[in-house]
Amino acid sequence: MKGKYRPGIFVVVFAKTKKGIEYLILRRKLHWRGWEFPKGGLQGIEKVFKKIGVLREVKEETGLRVKKIKKFPIKGKYRYQKELKDRPSIIGQTFTLFAAEVEKGKVNLKKNKDAEHSAYEWANFSQALKKLTWPNQKKCLKVVDAWLKKVEN
Repeated sequence: MKGKYRPGIFVVVFAKTKKGIEYLILRRKLHWRGWEFPKGGLQGIEKVFKKIGVLREVKEETGLRVKKIKKFPIKGKYRYQKELKDRPSIIGQTFTLFAAEVEKGKVNLKKNKDAEHSAYEWANFSQALKKLTWPNQKKCLKVVDAWLKKVEN
């Protein structure tokens, strides 16, 4: 399959709670099934100013407002498992890793037929690590968790 990779972001969304750091994970239902954190392709000016894409993706996928954003020097790419009808000539996605702090709250998942996610969970590090589907996202969660432990102490 020939094609190109669309530029994108991974966003590890977290909240500081009385129980400690909790991570937001989403159950994917569009294109594949499993658990992930917010991610997505960048559009227009977001390709240059990626933090705008972080704000949009978190709001779009969760309804939550971002308080703080941290960019990490972690980049990667992955191929889609199959050709996606809504992304002709795109064979995968690149990503840059970000962390976004939010207030823990109710997540508003889209309920239409094109919705990407069917459920969400707030989880501690080990719970989130166990549930995440893809190794690249598990690695990104470990990077963000290590950074949070450093800045919290």
